[in-house]
Amino acid sequence: MQSNVQASWNEQEISDLSGKVHALTESMSQVIIGQKDVIESLVICLLAGGHALVEGVPGLGKTLLVKSLAQATDLEFRRVQFTPDLMPSDIVGTEILEEDTTTRQRVFRFQKGPVFTQVLLADEINRAPPKTQSALLEAMQERCVTFAGHTHRLPKPFFVLATQNPIEQAGTYPLPEAQLDRFLLRIDVGYPSEDEEMLMVERTTHAGIGDAVSAMDVASLLRLQALVRDIEVGEHLVRYATRLIRATRPQLTQVESVRKHVGWGAGPRAGQALVLASKARALMHGRLAVTREDMAAMLLPVLAHRVLRNFEAEADGVAIADILQALREQIKID
Repeated sequence: MQSNVQASWNEQEISDLSGKVHALTESMSQVIIGQKDVIESLVICLLAGGHALVEGVPGLGKTLLVKSLAQATDLEFRRVQFTPDLMPSDIVGTEILEEDTTTRQRVFRFQKGPVFTQVLLADEINRAPPKTQSALLEAMQERCVTFAGHTHRLPKPFFVLATQNPIEQAGTYPLPEAQLDRFLLRIDVGYPSEDEEMLMVERTTHAGIGDAVSAMDVASLLRLQALVRDIEVGEHLVRYATRLIRATRPQLTQVESVRKHVGWGAGPRAGQALVLASKARALMHGRLAVTREDMAAMLLPVLAHRVLRNFEAEADGVAIADILQALREQIKID
């Protein structure tokens, strides 16, 4: 049966774009050992046009992961190490006074900061104070920066990947909920398997790891992001996504685990994120329509940073994954 996507998009172009997605993941896999699910989540976030929050202990290759993504897509890449003394102007830029060599008149010129790139790695974002963290808010949401009354557009595409270290919390500034909600997905990077870790040690202590091979150009990426928006999702799945999100709110839910262990549920933006991420996942798996499996797979990365556990959950050792598992089991699809 021909879908509306196939009717409005050239079949050959869809096939070519899908092939480039596969080539992108393969290129990154040549550099990143293991972490197949992490690579998939990162590519899904990129295709959906969102931003990602990556959490994991040091030494798991988070920086290399982002760098390889930029290399494989021919995107401009910049890295900012967030520290307690980092100022907002260090992120967005500042005005400098210059003298015209001809007229000798002095004028202010805006000098762009590192946010003016296509892939921005905000390393250890929770180490910078709230004022600096908030400097990214407008850029992430509006894709522009306003300085001294002038609006400066950011390049397209614009992708922010921020990392957090879950262990060292001394001297850090936890991200406020308003900023957390700007991230489409939270991606947890775990330890590799024994064989993967051995291969990692072997490669990095011998010839080293090379760069990711270019697999996709910017024009193709922008077309893919447009195609993701056109992926079909049935009304029953949109209602299912809405029920899942509403069921995370303790005052509305019938799920006992949510009532007992959640202090604050997800807002409406979470429903938008769940549907959009599910569309991107469907495309990654060669489908032009979303399935329930797509939504189930994206539920944790979409809600992990949007559903806040209460003190009782932390005291009982109940993880957010456990709460969402109970949610999946009890919320039914029509």
